[in-house]
Amino acid sequence: MRRFVNGCVLPWLLLAAAICHGGEVASSLAVGLTPEQLGVVINDADPNSVEVGEYYIEARNIPPQNVVRVNIPGKPRKIGAEQFAQLKAAVESGFGPQVQAMVLVWTSPYMVNCNSITSALTMGLDAAQCRNTCGVGKPNPYYASNSKQPYTDYRMRISMLLPADSISQAKALIQRGIISGFRQEAGSAYLLITADKARNSRAHFFPKPMFIRDAKLMIKPMRANSIQNEKDVMFYLTGLPTVAKLGTLEFLPGALADHLTSFGGDLLGEQQMSSLRWLEAGATASYGTVSEPCGHWQKFPHPLVMIKSYLSGYSAVETYWKSVKWPAQGLVIGEPLAAPYRHLAKSETAESQAVESEPMPSD
Repeated sequence: MRRFVNGCVLPWLLLAAAICHGGEVASSLAVGLTPEQLGVVINDADPNSVEVGEYYIEARNIPPQNVVRVNIPGKPRKIGAEQFAQLKAAVESGFGPQVQAMVLVWTSPYMVNCNSITSALTMGLDAAQCRNTCGVGKPNPYYASNSKQPYTDYRMRISMLLPADSISQAKALIQRGIISGFRQEAGSAYLLITADKARNSRAHFFPKPMFIRDAKLMIKPMRANSIQNEKDVMFYLTGLPTVAKLGTLEFLPGALADHLTSFGGDLLGEQQMSSLRWLEAGATASYGTVSEPCGHWQKFPHPLVMIKSYLSGYSAVETYWKSVKWPAQGLVIGEPLAAPYRHLAKSETAESQAVESEPMPSD
């Protein structure tokens, strides 16, 4: 299905408004989550979690009633259903209805059986997925939605993990998220179609090259296994088990980056590149699966939904959660409140009303 506005062919994506309206982004009236809507979960058994969590609370001015403290000794990478049930009960009883999202301040645990801990806390533990990790996932009702209050609308507290094994790196990550809300630099979205055909399942959703004037963002789809020496990275989406030359790049504050592969979310594993490498290289948020997903694009961030959501003013945690259709195995990491395009959300105009969007691609 296609729609025409002022003689321009419009795909569903908001980005096309940049072409048909002289490079201006039409508003979707998003505002993004605020600190008053974010809950912080600290593991008192992990000194790094305590220090980083308290730093985050002060840096982001999180209300005291939005803080829950739990006790998970030993830093296990994976916890079972019984221990998870205790964690979920503590979180659910500790947060009031104003808390729409939460951040877990630790590196591990990051798995609950075959589920990621962020998906299990957000949507509930999906035991059926573990019987066949390559099977169809449980649909995410928040996917590609216009919801600004996921808990109010869907009883989902979307969650993100803020790694804390390195206190200095965690604090630098938090600062990148904060800085992203105060200045916007010209950036690029690097969307790579690699030689690894098995990991290119979402590449056919990449938009065409274009410049979005209001966002000062250049969309750059390309055939390459990596990029190097680029200084303006705001998005970097690719598909490889290991991504080379990350150390040559400069990520802008608020940058989102991830690689479609089986075990990127196994943060401390050694089978493939951990999603932690993106944060260490300077990205502000990332994503990876913790168990074998078998390449379904629905288990990874949809590039069009991701870019549209972020440019509409949503925060990093909202953007990642809006972008994944089957998220049970996917771990979301980074600084949740980063929102470099929040300033673009403004009052709806007749022009923005004229821009209609295509329905999401089906399976």
